[in-house]
Amino acid sequence: MPEWIDVILRSFLFLAVLFLITKILGKKQLTELSFFEYVTGITIGSIAGEVIMGLDGNMWNGVVSIFIFGSVPFIVGILSLKSKRFRDLVEGKGTIFIKDGKVMEDNLKKERYTADELLELLRRKNVFQVADVEFAVLEPTGDLSVLLKKENRPVTAKDLGMTAINEKEPQTVIMDGEVLDEPLANAGRNRRWLETELDKLNVSIENVYLAQVDTYGQLTVDLFDDKLKVPTPQEKPLLLAMIKKCQADLELFSLATDSKETKQMYHKNAMKVDEVLIKLTPYLKN
Repeated sequence: MPEWIDVILRSFLFLAVLFLITKILGKKQLTELSFFEYVTGITIGSIAGEVIMGLDGNMWNGVVSIFIFGSVPFIVGILSLKSKRFRDLVEGKGTIFIKDGKVMEDNLKKERYTADELLELLRRKNVFQVADVEFAVLEPTGDLSVLLKKENRPVTAKDLGMTAINEKEPQTVIMDGEVLDEPLANAGRNRRWLETELDKLNVSIENVYLAQVDTYGQLTVDLFDDKLKVPTPQEKPLLLAMIKKCQADLELFSLATDSKETKQMYHKNAMKVDEVLIKLTPYLKN
């Protein structure tokens, strides 16, 4: 067999082996690597490269070696799930760099980090002043987790005493001009509803590159032709405006009538509509 054919066959074989090993080890191998997993990954890659190009060696010895190196992290991962002490030994523990707003210099020296490197890590988190930080820890993966002081954190709805809106995952109902029935059903909609909404926008399914349904059942559309502009859905703003008009009309009726009972009735209902308006405004505002 010619050498170039042998190289091709070995390349495809080891590509399949490495793919299988990666699938067995899981997605963690592709994201946050511990030192142990990093070393194992390099070793497996080196073995694969050596066996593919080392035509004088036995190919199956390389396959066995890769499976051995691949099985070790798999076993270590199982043991890590069962024992925190073993997990800390293999994966390491987080190191506190800032506590109660004060830099822990000894911990920086322990991890061989300088003040400049700490400031660089903070800037990656959009933090430019150490005094703004309440707590910061260097994770085993090398990433810095930062907790800002209370006064430096973004204001939340809870801070303002407002009711937060729990939004669900938007459902992609059209992709590349094809309707996706499962996401459409998950959104509680059907094809007839989708066609009706697209008719309102004067758009056909074939011209839609991407369409999504949000938490409130509103359809947003992106077309293949970027020069065409799709009108913004107006159902929610129109409904909000209608409710505001009803509330204002009830107040006007209350002022226009001379009957005390009628005036009280209009005013009472205007207050009820106002309460509804306060509750619905966060949902209907774009």
